[in-house]
Amino acid sequence: MRVSIYIIFLVLVHLLYSCDFINRTQPKHPNILLLYMDDLRPELNTYGASQIVSPNIDKLAKNGMQFNNAYCNVPVCGASRASMLTGMLPTKSRFLNYNTFVEKETPEAVTFPQLFKQNGYTTISNGKIYHHLDDRETDWDEVWRPYAFDRNDQGLAPTDYWQSLWKDYQNEDNIIEYKNTDTGPAYEKAMVNDSVYIDGLMTEKVIRDIKKLKKSSKPFFLTAGFIAPHLPFNAPKKYWDLYDRNGIKQPDNNYVPKNAPAISISTWGEMRAYSNIPKKGQVSDSLAINLIHGYYATVSYVDALIGKILNELREEGLDKNTIVVLVSDHGYNLQEHTQWAKFTNYNTSTQVPLIISSPFHQKGKSTNALVELVDIYPTLAELCNLEFPEHQIDGESMIPILNNEKHSGKKHVLIKKGNAFTLKTPRFSYTEYLNPKDNTLITSMLYDHKTDAQENINVVNEPDYKDDVIRLKKILHTTCQNNIIGE
Repeated sequence: MRVSIYIIFLVLVHLLYSCDFINRTQPKHPNILLLYMDDLRPELNTYGASQIVSPNIDKLAKNGMQFNNAYCNVPVCGASRASMLTGMLPTKSRFLNYNTFVEKETPEAVTFPQLFKQNGYTTISNGKIYHHLDDRETDWDEVWRPYAFDRNDQGLAPTDYWQSLWKDYQNEDNIIEYKNTDTGPAYEKAMVNDSVYIDGLMTEKVIRDIKKLKKSSKPFFLTAGFIAPHLPFNAPKKYWDLYDRNGIKQPDNNYVPKNAPAISISTWGEMRAYSNIPKKGQVSDSLAINLIHGYYATVSYVDALIGKILNELREEGLDKNTIVVLVSDHGYNLQEHTQWAKFTNYNTSTQVPLIISSPFHQKGKSTNALVELVDIYPTLAELCNLEFPEHQIDGESMIPILNNEKHSGKKHVLIKKGNAFTLKTPRFSYTEYLNPKDNTLITSMLYDHKTDAQENINVVNEPDYKDDVIRLKKILHTTCQNNIIGE
């Protein structure tokens, strides 16, 4: 009888500690590992893109919360990162483009890396976190990018030297072309090991940091800022070989949306700067497949690198008290609506993957709650029991969603690119293009994601949507009015 009771007791204890909904005891100041992606749209297996090989990110999602409706606030790298790291939304004259400097545009802002450092965290910036290497350097105990701080024979400062080498070609012809012209092809597959490209070198540095931080008594805010899958789509050949080129398809909406204003379609100047891309007109079908193939390869490459980092975190036992966040600065166009790269207010440019894996919260959950990147700041601060400058922060904590995946999230989020302001709700995407001089309306768009998730038909002038346009317009010009006119 006693043996039976003991067996039952052991079974109950096992069930208790194996259940995902039982949280571990959370330390007051858990560690943070930020996996910061560049140009990664939700083109991942865990997000339903079954053609993508991304087992490590998929596993991370199974160990945490996957956000299916997360949006950037600016579909441009520098501006988006500035917005996320300050928790502040863009305005008419703030966080405009890639050349945004936080220390120049919002010098009084307390960024969340700064907040963590002020509260006793070891803060390390690896790779691309702020767009510019020399922006807000004092936020970190250490700033590191591959090669950037090496001596160079040109007498260049680290930031300028980095700008001259970050495209990181490995094939000899491409190296020569890059050196002579400061450009090269939009993609490359090289017979090299994972550690050869810049992201591979950065991954090795992060792994060294994890080993070092294990020995420290201080909590840490550690980052891994990947370049991939940003152009050029450079990856070791083995990641290209994961995909059958004959199975790669162009998008079925490779056309301008019906009734879309011309101003809404980008000319994808970023991609046209590469030597094998035509300066005008669309790319050939064959080149389009090569580009999509290259994007897929870089996604799988960075997924493998993330796997190495997460494996090291587990081996050192730090996964038990480290919150892992994977996020991208914005989305990306792979020929949808004739467009490549980002720089638009379409969903493909603005929607991002977001995964928060916390050992103290539910695992294997997926939420459709509407969130935006400015929400990350208050969420991490609250998770780590840090007081933050609430008067500065435009975002809201996502902890209620982490505790309940059925939480609806926000009623709307704001996205801005140039003179275009988008109000995104759970159902609609409403965009106004405003005259920069007096904020008068130039043109507008409305896409109903309930019936048109791909945004193929602009229904802003359809009679059936008249009331929706009036309602959304009112919200945009009341709730977001300070962003429209603000300095």
